Amino acid sequence: MTCIAATMPTIGLGTYGRTGDAGMASILAALELGYRHIDTAQSYDTERPVGEAFRRSGIPREQVFITTKVADTKLDRVGFMPSVEESLETLGLDHVDLLLIHWPSQNNAVPFEDYMTELKRAQDIGHSRFIGVSNFPIAMLEQTRALLGDGAVVTNQVEIHPYLQAPRLSNYARSIGLPLTAYQPLAQGDVRSDPVLVALGERHGVTPAAVALAFLMAEGHAVIPASSNPVNLRENMRSLEVRLSDDEMGQIRALNRSERRINPTKSPRWDD
Repeated sequence: MTCIAATMPTIGLGTYGRTGDAGMASILAALELGYRHIDTAQSYDTERPVGEAFRRSGIPREQVFITTKVADTKLDRVGFMPSVEESLETLGLDHVDLLLIHWPSQNNAVPFEDYMTELKRAQDIGHSRFIGVSNFPIAMLEQTRALLGDGAVVTNQVEIHPYLQAPRLSNYARSIGLPLTAYQPLAQGDVRSDPVLVALGERHGVTPAAVALAFLMAEGHAVIPASSNPVNLRENMRSLEVRLSDDEMGQIRALNRSERRINPTKSPRWDD
């Protein structure tokens, strides 16, 4: 399994909606199938099932890359670090592998410098091996570089899928050597019925979803599809086996239509 950002596997498991015992069971199933990158967040209510699934798996800690995210309601200097420490307690871990800012503060209600320096401090005191951001447009990535320096953050987690390929953001990120992590990489399941992806899946002997994931990874992104279905979990992992030709990559690039699914009122001004 190839990696970006040091030891982060390029395919992981998104855990939004995987709450309670049922969620824990689906996360454990993913770990048993070979997933080694698990993505959670304070706002998902999945940190506890992630931690429990990890413990039940018996997999050595250094072999599982665990990401969590600080909620935009916890960005101020008073609440930031206690929220990270609460996340660690809930997960049952002494550190996470990657800590992200989930959403930038809307209208800079919490000053950018305040929460970004707290993020770096969380890394410095050992709460996380790596730090990154989520839902950051180019302008905020430039602010991050100016404040923390080149290479301080290891990824920007954003919505990317065949229908929202974010070329401006992607090209900028490549230019500075910053990998993107694609959430909603299957466009909320819509890729499964796409004629182009269906045809390519039949050609390669995999699902359309696996083709979509293989495409995104070939573009240099990490992917964190979410599923509780063991068949889908297994098929999504098969994306690692798919090698798309230049012509096939072009067919999928032509599907881009800047179709954004996740766009709450707190969103920053998007580039694409």
